[in-house]
Amino acid sequence: MIAIITDSTCDIPENLVAHYKIHIVPQYIIWGDEQYLDRVELSPEAFYQRLQTDPQKPTSSQATTTDFLAAIDKAVREGSSQALILTVSSAMSGTYQMATAAAEQAPIPVSVIDSKGPTMTLGWQVLAAARARDEGATLPEIIDKVAQVRQSLVQVVAMQTMEYLERGGRIGDAAKWVGTMLKVKPVVMINHQSGKVEPVGLARTHKAMLRMLHKKFFNGIKPGKKLHIAVLHGDVPEEAQELADRIRDEFNPVELLVNITGPVLGINTGPGALALCGYTE
Repeated sequence: MIAIITDSTCDIPENLVAHYKIHIVPQYIIWGDEQYLDRVELSPEAFYQRLQTDPQKPTSSQATTTDFLAAIDKAVREGSSQALILTVSSAMSGTYQMATAAAEQAPIPVSVIDSKGPTMTLGWQVLAAARARDEGATLPEIIDKVAQVRQSLVQVVAMQTMEYLERGGRIGDAAKWVGTMLKVKPVVMINHQSGKVEPVGLARTHKAMLRMLHKKFFNGIKPGKKLHIAVLHGDVPEEAQELADRIRDEFNPVELLVNITGPVLGINTGPGALALCGYTE
């Protein structure tokens, strides 16, 4: 058996996590003197509500080597003889380094993959790994499949304000926007080679932001019949569903997921953010 392990920034819907028996290692949210396990002790919905009312702003901390070793040990107890860990981009977090250190100490062979992105950039690669495993692929074949998916991934994120992106510090090349009026709505992409955030454009209105998100994503994704697309949102489920319905009508993807962005990433994107992430087989 090959265990698939990832961190809680993957934003995979819970039903799929359960179906594919994916092991999730929580990151940490630090809010003043309080510490929470991401998505375990602090739900995304509660996080976004508090984010808008609490004058004290949260920070995040990566999962530790000990946390990853605990997940590996659990997988061993359940019968796994190998494990594959996939993490959020190493350019955004030290999670990959923690997982690599755990792999070196593990009682079974463990491979670690840097997904080169956050949220469903990581999630789609995790799902690809789990599906390949369940189809009987060997570990090298699973790693090859994950690489194929990563090479065709496109992720675009649209935010209501510069405030959270600037404060979170995971701004990458979008740092050139620092000092811009906070009323503009930034749109960024994930570079899946560098694993960093890259600026796309600034929108003045919500409508223009949505147009830019849609255009940049579908201009970037390879045309094809087998589209896998995720719509992620910062606690605006109705708007995310409207966007998903539009995409279903226009493109008829083979897989279309809608999920709320978790607290660790929400620190950087803020309430009301929307993202599209997907690939073509």
